[in-house]
Amino acid sequence: MLRRLLVITVPLLVALVAALGIPLASAVVQRETQTTYLDRLGDARRFASLAESALQSDRLLPLDFEIQRYDQLYDIPVALVSADKRVLLTSRRGFNPTGDPAVVAVLNEALNGIQPDTDYSGWPWRTGPMVVVEPVGRDSEAVAAVVTISPTGALRGEILRQWGLMALAGLAPMLAVVAAAWPMSRWVLRPVRRLDEATAAVAAGNLDVRADEVGGPPELRRLARSFNTMVDVVGKALNRQKAFVADASHQLRNPLASLRLAVDNLSPHVDGEHGREAHQIAVEEAEEMGRVLDTLLAATRLDSARSTEPVEIDQLLVTHKPAWQALAAKSGVDLEIDVPPGLTMQEPPGGLGSVLDELVSNAIRLANATKVRITGKPGELHVVDDGDGLTAEEREQALQRFWRATKHQNIAGTGMGLAICAELIESAGGTLTLHDAGPGLDVKVALSA
Repeated sequence: MLRRLLVITVPLLVALVAALGIPLASAVVQRETQTTYLDRLGDARRFASLAESALQSDRLLPLDFEIQRYDQLYDIPVALVSADKRVLLTSRRGFNPTGDPAVVAVLNEALNGIQPDTDYSGWPWRTGPMVVVEPVGRDSEAVAAVVTISPTGALRGEILRQWGLMALAGLAPMLAVVAAAWPMSRWVLRPVRRLDEATAAVAAGNLDVRADEVGGPPELRRLARSFNTMVDVVGKALNRQKAFVADASHQLRNPLASLRLAVDNLSPHVDGEHGREAHQIAVEEAEEMGRVLDTLLAATRLDSARSTEPVEIDQLLVTHKPAWQALAAKSGVDLEIDVPPGLTMQEPPGGLGSVLDELVSNAIRLANATKVRITGKPGELHVVDDGDGLTAEEREQALQRFWRATKHQNIAGTGMGLAICAELIESAGGTLTLHDAGPGLDVKVALSA
């Protein structure tokens, strides 16, 4: 965010400096060009005044000496051109301005009694000399014209020098603003970064983290205080919920154990087939209530666990495979495991082995299958059976807590195992999804390596 803020701010600052600097640079060009032109025009007018006297007295030698001396000093050639375009005097041999069409056009205006203005602008990229023509005589009585052709290298160099000074003068405050913008931006964005870190920590399950309420602008400090208040409220609510579930399960355990003992003690006093059947139902219901309580306690503990770490699937299979095979043999189900060696996945809270235990157990006990296959590839594990499967509607509901299919109502279970597995996988950044295996069910576990 800091880089994006600077990327937005610095170009705007550069655009502002350019908006101010370009008109100023243009003004420098016009000023320096005008100053040079006026200087050359003054020299041309002086030579025109001398030429008028020289032509009237027919003494051109002093004027010839003046223009040659001027050319030697300033390297600016000068020529005196008559009204019929003949060069009467020139400051250097071979200099004939009448051969240049641009000079001739300005010369015609001067000979017609019009004071021509220069069309030269001293932009550094524009080459060519500055032509100044001054008529000799008054108005339409011009009898000749003085022509000076001035090199403009010095003019363009001076303009570049002043532009350089202007650039330095503009660059210094711009660099100062950029230098100040960096720590200022960090000061403004530091609370945002810390708030983002606190939000990520809360999302990972750490409700003890708090945002910084001290640094940064007042608006961000208020936001941090509101965030901390929200985390406090959510943390207290979750703690009350967990405490209630744990306490309720704990408090129910003793009465349930007493109930189970009392039901067991009734066994010698039950007579008749119907009585023994009712007694067996009571025993099974008491056991089911015990499993539900155990599941509630497990869900409470797992809801507070958020840490993940990588696990090697080979080692996990070595530990859990014997129990799966024993359960499959007891149920008359073929178990096949096809997982490539060296596979690594993130282990969710509670262990990936416990998740696979639940999935394999469900496939063997509930699917009415003859074969269960465990397959894997990078980032995925599949538990596939060839049993009855679930409909599309049942697959959508199967990951909800306490949901059980109608055909499984008479089979021991709480309806929470698959839902808890899905939540554990999601807490590790993965997904648990159910797919039709045609026939059977494909439970897919997707986790990063």
